[in-house]
Amino acid sequence: MTLITSISGIRGTIGGKPGENLTPPDVVKFTAAYAAWVLSAGHGKCVVVGRDARLSGPQVATLVNATLTSMGLDVIDLGLSTTPTVEMTVVNENAAGGIIITASHNPKQWNALKLLNHKGEFISAAEGEQLLAAAASGDMDFAQVDALGSISTRPDAIGKHIEQILALPLVNMEAIRAKEYRIVVDAVNSTGGIAVPMLLRALGVRDVIELYCKPDGHFPHNPEPLPEHLTEISAMVREKKAHLGIVVDPDVDRLALVCEDGDMFGEEYTLVAVADYVIRHTPGNTVSNLSSTRALRDITEKAGLKYFASAVGEVNVVEKMKANNAVIGGEGNGGIIYPELHYGRDALVGIALFLSHLATSGKSVSGLRSTYPQYVISKNKVELVPGTDVDAILHNLKEKYKKQPVNTIDGVRIEFDGDWVHLRKSNTEPIIRIYAESSTEVTAGNLARKIIQDIGDLI
Repeated sequence: MTLITSISGIRGTIGGKPGENLTPPDVVKFTAAYAAWVLSAGHGKCVVVGRDARLSGPQVATLVNATLTSMGLDVIDLGLSTTPTVEMTVVNENAAGGIIITASHNPKQWNALKLLNHKGEFISAAEGEQLLAAAASGDMDFAQVDALGSISTRPDAIGKHIEQILALPLVNMEAIRAKEYRIVVDAVNSTGGIAVPMLLRALGVRDVIELYCKPDGHFPHNPEPLPEHLTEISAMVREKKAHLGIVVDPDVDRLALVCEDGDMFGEEYTLVAVADYVIRHTPGNTVSNLSSTRALRDITEKAGLKYFASAVGEVNVVEKMKANNAVIGGEGNGGIIYPELHYGRDALVGIALFLSHLATSGKSVSGLRSTYPQYVISKNKVELVPGTDVDAILHNLKEKYKKQPVNTIDGVRIEFDGDWVHLRKSNTEPIIRIYAESSTEVTAGNLARKIIQDIGDLI
């Protein structure tokens, strides 16, 4: 059982002892530290709060809301919502910040506090350090009785989010409606079950088939949208003769797609396809992280545009996008960041842009997929035992392969004649992630296994 504090938020397993897990005292401590940071930042006294549907959400939300109001902040409680909806509501309400109660793709025993600034973006690493220091010191000043904050609601927040997506110039509702699509949706019984069918019907999709769209928090399978967890939607797409399958994670910031034949479109290629559509209509630079497929770089450079790579983590991608005026960016885990709408990973805008691309391409989903460079990423992880010196492992691997091109801005990324492997300590789990990419599954797998063996030898 684990409590992890990082730029990705405060994340841990429910139950157990304070300081070791995400217990009520930990929720209060870190929320109070965040409230103190919001007050010191001077952007107001209103914070937006939303949660995914996981079982611990109501309890954590009650603690968060009570702590924020006890610090003198007003709360706009969205209840069941999505991460991108909370991000956009912060901006729409001119709020001072936001908290999303979600552990994203982690299993049901996990929950987390994702922390936003007044721009609806994740707080920076430096701001996170300030917050963690405040939490450690316990130096918080709670409000007197006459200065306690209030709680209000916005039941139409998801609807407003969808309205803003529909108003985007590149969202082609007419083309989508004309195709009379039949689409299967797997929302892993979380808030995507509310938002995704609502969006699809607003876009004019003829037939929306809902699989695991009841937002009760009982995840029917591992909520990370990887191929091995998506056998049921794959079979249903074939059975129902659907044009497309759509899968989102519990907080709806990751998007995976299933082709009409039941094959996976490839989570890495969600961003590639959406970026292709965006840069065709609004040429500009693109960004993804070091663990994402090189296919995005290929299509960007083929269009005569520039591609940039960032460290892993949404806040790092956003920083790189802003620095290079990117028109589209994201991460290879199906995270689409479209700054025309907002600077946050958003599966909903990804769906609208992908369907616009598909409808205007005249192709099937598998036909569209075949137009992109073919690479395969082998995604692996090594579980860490307490006391493991990850920095030493990464340093030793860098030295072992120092004759190869090596990038160390985020862990260690090593290139091998066009292939690459990237290993880094996860911000969200006690593991080392090892991603390897090549033109074939066998080569990518062999490369990953070689590095895993190297790590085992070092441990």
